[in-house]
Amino acid sequence: MNTITPLTITADTVLLTRADYDALLAALEEARDIATVRQFKADLAAGRTETLPWDMAKALLDGANPVRVWREHRGMTARALAAAAGIATGYLSEIETGRKPGSAAALKALATALRVDMDDLVPDPSPATGDAVS
Repeated sequence: MNTITPLTITADTVLLTRADYDALLAALEEARDIATVRQFKADLAAGRTETLPWDMAKALLDGANPVRVWREHRGMTARALAAAAGIATGYLSEIETGRKPGSAAALKALATALRVDMDDLVPDPSPATGDAVS
């Protein structure tokens, strides 16, 4: 970044050229981006976050049920996940096939068992069906 030279400085204000102001904002945005990447790398190294394999991300983007995708990613059977979450296997099946949305309590228990955020288990509404929230 070039050296920024204020046009005037008072006790309460600093006057900059538009170019210097824009350069300052760009430098701030870049610094924030660098901090975000560093935090992500630290979280990844500490096991506080994880990346998704391409096949899993593609399945989620293609509309596959997130509970099933995460269950399979974790290498769990439906029976094992249902037991870990304290719900009936049949109820889990209904959630995974979309016959039932799953109660908040069930989704929270599933999220805990799968070690994901509850938001990761709620399918995104499809804009094509008009279910998207603006």
